[in-house]
Amino acid sequence: MKPMAIALVAACFWLAAAPAGANDSTAELAAGGLVLRQSRNIEMQSEDLYISPTAVRVTYRFRNTSSAPISTVVAFPMPDITVAGPDENISVPNPDRTNFLNFATTVDGRPVTAQVELRVVARGVDRTAYLRSLGIPLSPYRRATGEALERLPAATRAQLIGMGLAMDEQYDVGQGMQHHMLPTWTLRTTYYWTQVFPPGRDLIVSHRYVPAVGGSAGTSLHSPEYLASADGRRQSTASCIDDDFLASVRRAAQRSGEGYPRMTEQRVGYVLTTGANWARPIGNFRMVIDKGSASNLVSFCGTGVRRISPTQFEVRYRNFTPRQDVSVLILVPTAP
Repeated sequence: MKPMAIALVAACFWLAAAPAGANDSTAELAAGGLVLRQSRNIEMQSEDLYISPTAVRVTYRFRNTSSAPISTVVAFPMPDITVAGPDENISVPNPDRTNFLNFATTVDGRPVTAQVELRVVARGVDRTAYLRSLGIPLSPYRRATGEALERLPAATRAQLIGMGLAMDEQYDVGQGMQHHMLPTWTLRTTYYWTQVFPPGRDLIVSHRYVPAVGGSAGTSLHSPEYLASADGRRQSTASCIDDDFLASVRRAAQRSGEGYPRMTEQRVGYVLTTGANWARPIGNFRMVIDKGSASNLVSFCGTGVRRISPTQFEVRYRNFTPRQDVSVLILVPTAP
């Protein structure tokens, strides 16, 4: 997918949109967890992908081109989830369940029970075993995780902060200013199962889940200083934010009379690059991005984008090898 901005302004119509899903990939279970590897005999004939802030649905058509059945582990990695600071907001459908995204799979229409692997990373180091040794839940957004961190001895809390696994924040919950621990690690989640690909016929695999949507109470995209910062440049590159999109944001800031746009951000990610792990490029690829409301602004990377409804935009590619993941940014107007 060639990085190319898609942004059409609200007055006409427009495209403008942590870590919501991923392409299937064959995998092997190694000592350190799942390792994705390339398949030589299984082709992805087609992929039909739908992404919105409330649902992700994807259907694949695979074909085993060899003369014998192939049994392999199939992995579906989710986008990383990181709580970078107290102002970060991530909406998780079922935070206290292992299947926190309501992930469901069918193969040829029959339900499949996928296993889940959770890994914790901070500053590039895997800290899964360390957190488990402390009895800390691995999901950073669970209330039980914060409570478990609070119960740790002061020396251990300081060690967690030094390792980049947590930060100390102060706020008042009715008992004066108090120190609280905020988990700041990255959670990496992968669903996987063993699949037999029969020779000589297509196999249809479908997934659906509710994405973990990253968000913020406002947006800084009207600010030249933010856009020039490292964070601003990363956001602009990931979602292919262009001048038309930014002009719409600035107009919203002017209309508010307060110097900033009355908008919240929603961010939905999809791991697409694992689709390059099959025997050949994806034969037919279709992606639909749904921004949820006609008044929302959406931005994402793509070429040949076509509007197919007031809220939906479509891309289609033939013999497609994905080179980057999908990062959808949605700006949602808020009431004055």
